[in-house]
Amino acid sequence: MITLYYRFSSKSMAFVMAPLTITPAYKIVHNGRTSQVTIPNAVRMPRNLPNTTYWRCSATATDTSLLYEVENRKHDLLRAVQETERGLKTTPEQRSSIEEALVTVEKYDAGEPIDLAKLDGTWRLQYTSAPDVVVLFEAASRLPIFQVGQIFQKFECRNESDGGVVRNIIKWGIQNLLEDNEGATLLVSAKFSVVSRRNIFLQFEEITLQDIVISEQLQAVIAPALLPRTFLSLQILQFIRSFKAQIPVTSTSPQRRSIGGLYYLSYMDNNMLVGRAVGGGGIFVFTRAQPFVC
Repeated sequence: MITLYYRFSSKSMAFVMAPLTITPAYKIVHNGRTSQVTIPNAVRMPRNLPNTTYWRCSATATDTSLLYEVENRKHDLLRAVQETERGLKTTPEQRSSIEEALVTVEKYDAGEPIDLAKLDGTWRLQYTSAPDVVVLFEAASRLPIFQVGQIFQKFECRNESDGGVVRNIIKWGIQNLLEDNEGATLLVSAKFSVVSRRNIFLQFEEITLQDIVISEQLQAVIAPALLPRTFLSLQILQFIRSFKAQIPVTSTSPQRRSIGGLYYLSYMDNNMLVGRAVGGGGIFVFTRAQPFVC
């Protein structure tokens, strides 16, 4: 491994890289072939300059090669799911290719414990085979007036040690009544707890309907543009915009457990999250998205 000093001069406003110490000899392995490189034991350090700051960093060719390999495998997975409309249309060949690409990605993170700080945030659904989600896509394909927009999962667990809150966010619309794909937001909130190194258990608590945005056609019916808006029409529009309905899904009986599910988070890094619903409930592929404010 090569250890380097990075020098920054406030006068010249330029970076200068100079060697600090170098291991006398090291080996490079590439495509199964090993080469040994010998480097002098002593290297003269540059003289210190005024107003100069040094940073020390270490890097290996192996680390860089592994990162490059992982990114390529992730790209292969996203490319495999690209033409499936998030899981609505898949052929047996596509499902086989997706599963193969998924397993290849999962092996890079196998056995590592869940990092809740990394899990925290908003994730956009790219693909799923879960029946309870695919049925929404099927309904939208059969009923043209019903539209399913983006689907997200938002984890709130940055400062937690064993769990947190997760919200399933579904954007949808109704043609001529609500704005296309963004006319309303359905939130399914749950508490989750880490039950093993890679498994989380979700305990669903509440379903919320909010963020209603009506279409321009419906707005024209309620408050015609050519007529002065009355107090009643303004009240109706304000009510629709602020409408929020909440339905609890927790069990009222102490003997019965609320609806929940066990999920295996098989791969996670800064920009991709892959999970499996334990018990044959399907797979999920997410990518990092902009923060969503509930």
